[in-house]
Amino acid sequence: MLETLQRDSVRYFWELANPENGLVPDSSRVGAPSSIAATGFGLASLVVAADRDWISRGAVAERILATLRTFWNGPSGEGSAAIGERGFFYHFLDMKTGHRARRCEVSTIDTTFLLAGGLIAAAYFDGSDPVEAEIRELGHALYRRTDWLWALAGGNTVSHGWRPETGFLKARWQGYNEALLLQVLALGSPTHPIPESSYRAWTETYRWRKVYEWEVLYSGPLFTHQFSHAWIDFRGISDSYLRERGSDYFENSRRATLIQQRYAMRNPLGFAGYGEHMWGLSSGGGPGPSVRFAAGRPRRFWDYRARGVPWGPDDGTLMPGAVAASLPFAPELVLRTLEAIEERVPGARGDFGYRCGFNPTFAPEGWAYAHSFGIHQGPVVLMVENFQTGLIWNLTRRCAPVEEGLRRAGFRGGVSDRARPCVGLRGQRVGN
Repeated sequence: MLETLQRDSVRYFWELANPENGLVPDSSRVGAPSSIAATGFGLASLVVAADRDWISRGAVAERILATLRTFWNGPSGEGSAAIGERGFFYHFLDMKTGHRARRCEVSTIDTTFLLAGGLIAAAYFDGSDPVEAEIRELGHALYRRTDWLWALAGGNTVSHGWRPETGFLKARWQGYNEALLLQVLALGSPTHPIPESSYRAWTETYRWRKVYEWEVLYSGPLFTHQFSHAWIDFRGISDSYLRERGSDYFENSRRATLIQQRYAMRNPLGFAGYGEHMWGLSSGGGPGPSVRFAAGRPRRFWDYRARGVPWGPDDGTLMPGAVAASLPFAPELVLRTLEAIEERVPGARGDFGYRCGFNPTFAPEGWAYAHSFGIHQGPVVLMVENFQTGLIWNLTRRCAPVEEGLRRAGFRGGVSDRARPCVGLRGQRVGN
């Protein structure tokens, strides 16, 4: 089941991407623009495909090189052809031209996932031929070019983004969320690192809560407990915030997964289908926007929204990809839940792995989102692989800037063990 799920999810990044420039669409919907975060997850997912011999190493290398060249050569600035600014890139790009789409923002978090994909590719492709050598060069060059100090926008914490028309967005990264990876990369930059005080300023906005019988660093949607973990192995290492509380980020994600199950078992809003092995509230598409009478009362349903537990929002929509991406945290629970989804929700699967979401409450016959999203398929590929072989975690462990970022963030415990050799599926050493 896991291999089929991984292979179908990899197909999203191989078959839907533009082979000329490597850009990956935001969703499988016809005409969708490229998402730079999906493109970053795609770079790492294709590394998994190459390591498992699903796609030849040479073909994957050529595609990845085309992608990295697109971002390295694309113009920056305010013009209509611009791809980004100061080493950061626009959230959405035109699939054909690579130009800014939808008057969107230069996104710090989405650029983070793109850069992480480039660093993974640079670590994996360690051959001497010109293609692999250029992958290494561009993967690191893109990261070095990124001006994290600029993204502080005169404040203590990193801004969400910037628009040429209006300047920096008012929103900054606050509270625990998917930006843990952003903090590590920004701290570890060899060219434009943010100060350590910026990381402390971020953790000062954390919320420590007791939810049911677990004390956790709180964040409601599942994806916030997964996206950074897809790249970095946080087992056994803690920053000062979690050391003081006797936990680490991996354990925190394990508890968040168990809280999701407990919430579904309690099912305080009375949605259909929720139970011990039917859970998974995260960011994704639902059957709305609409209001209809369902499960005994009028219900409001949303389209794409970040759903979370235990304080919502919740409209009965569950995200199967978010369940799969929790595999390393609670393997037995996740496997039994995936088996239940396979048996009871036939519409949860599409051509490219799991669809975005399904909602048993919305319609008596069930409802499933028509499309898949790249930022959902990527974590499935990476987290299943980390559970089985540790490939992505091991490649990241060989990346010196990541280790420097963790050190500057104050992570301690087990750091000396992090330099162990990087091995892939077949037990062969990979990376440089």
